[in-house]
Amino acid sequence: MHRWFFDVFYNNFYTVCSLRVFLFCNSFTIIFFQLFSLIAHFCPFIQKIAMEFGYFAIYSYFCRSMCKFKNIVFDLGGVLFARDPRKFEREFIEFFSYILLPEMPRFWEDYDRGVVTYDEVLTSLAEYNNCSRELADINLRRSIVTQEAIPATVELIKRLKDAQQKLYVLSNMSLEFIEFLRKTEVYKYFDGEVVSCEEHIIKPNPAIYTTLTERYGLDPAETLFIDDRKENIEAAITQGWQGYHFNARNPELSCNELREAL
Repeated sequence: MHRWFFDVFYNNFYTVCSLRVFLFCNSFTIIFFQLFSLIAHFCPFIQKIAMEFGYFAIYSYFCRSMCKFKNIVFDLGGVLFARDPRKFEREFIEFFSYILLPEMPRFWEDYDRGVVTYDEVLTSLAEYNNCSRELADINLRRSIVTQEAIPATVELIKRLKDAQQKLYVLSNMSLEFIEFLRKTEVYKYFDGEVVSCEEHIIKPNPAIYTTLTERYGLDPAETLFIDDRKENIEAAITQGWQGYHFNARNPELSCNELREAL
């Protein structure tokens, strides 16, 4: 009876709750199991009760339930790579301030979609910022080569890879940016990728999610998508995926939460 109740409760609990709520509840469940294990170790009577009610089987099941996801899909910008604002002057940061807007300018979306060239986007950048094309070129090239891997996310990816998880990239990214990022050390950990400039589709278009699952034979129900834009997460959920809204302003917090669940 006790094991049946546990199976039904946790399977339904995992299904109906968002990942963030699940993580919060699981944190307390882990603490409970750990404290109970410690008490049982020093108290034979408690240990006997634990055996009677199938505690250790429950704990084993709980640990296995934490590994539901077979496929972890990462966005790149804001999740795995970012520019450290402390290393740049205010004028440079303001030049690309539009990346923080709820909706990107059309010329940047087209650049990510791969339907405009580097030279064409320079013209649009110069017009948008009311500056020369030369300055736009300098800033854009600088923005490409100064992308850095976020340490907390790199450590999370290494841990997932050590656990033999399948890792993928699903990103809105222009050609020049992705060519640079593919040369980084962390990129070797991914088992596959779908990048907008090569598919001519950008998130949150449902077709780009389908492209990834069909190309690599992924089961959406076993796939977790990590992105820093809420609309991209919502689109993934409509495709049957699970989603986690990454906090680009506090990547350490997000990675800690993901480590607890994965």
